[in-house]
Amino acid sequence: MKRIALIGCGAIGCEIAKFIDSAKIDAKLTIIFDLNYNTMNHLYTLLNSKPKMIKSVDDINEIDLVIEAASQDALREYAIKILEKYDLMAMSIGALLDEKLFNKIYETTLKYNTRLYLPTGAIAGIDAIKSVKALIDEIEIISTKHPNALKDALYVKMNNLDLTINKPKLIYEGYAKEAVRYFPANINVAATLSLVGVGASNTKVKIIADPNIHTNRHEIFVKGKFGEFMFRVDNIPSPANPKTSYLAILSAIECLRSICDDRIKIGT
Repeated sequence: MKRIALIGCGAIGCEIAKFIDSAKIDAKLTIIFDLNYNTMNHLYTLLNSKPKMIKSVDDINEIDLVIEAASQDALREYAIKILEKYDLMAMSIGALLDEKLFNKIYETTLKYNTRLYLPTGAIAGIDAIKSVKALIDEIEIISTKHPNALKDALYVKMNNLDLTINKPKLIYEGYAKEAVRYFPANINVAATLSLVGVGASNTKVKIIADPNIHTNRHEIFVKGKFGEFMFRVDNIPSPANPKTSYLAILSAIECLRSICDDRIKIGT
């Protein structure tokens, strides 16, 4: 049975924790941590397993896997320290577009024989993109969300954007390298595409605010010497957090399931 520690007890962490607590996989949540004690304590009250609540990541011990579901800042701060001792499943993938951090993480996994797991998240087609990445000429993701899901983004605040709109509005156009910094809670999918494809400086990103949409929509367009393909996913937002697609949570749960039982692997 995998012993698991969870960092981040917000919307995503809470759903992952409740899944582990349901005993549907061969795992036990033994430790939880959040900088906000009230958030951590609220999750504790929802669980039957009653994991240990800790005051610092340094207090993590006697576990097999750490799940990060907190933030890009948390992943930057804790990833190396965790991977020196334990395997890590990370949700805040945008932080990994920092090449220095990514390279240091990779070196750490080699030195300490640990593993980093990155769930697919709220998009589709990752297996296909991985298969043709050497042949890709152009890749773009267009993400469309309700203004309520975007209003707190750094880019929106920096540019004082007015999102009280009545029709779709393109609010950002650029590349993944900048997009994950400007929209850290909204566009981790662009980071995932970058890591499996042609890199953050070559992955085009458009973000659209649409007051009439009730899903988180991601459209991925890929062209290259192999041909071309397009994926479109309309995700229901997480009931607990409209910034997050429910599919991102389900993807994390499936990734965890595969970690706990990897005897049969389907996919690239």
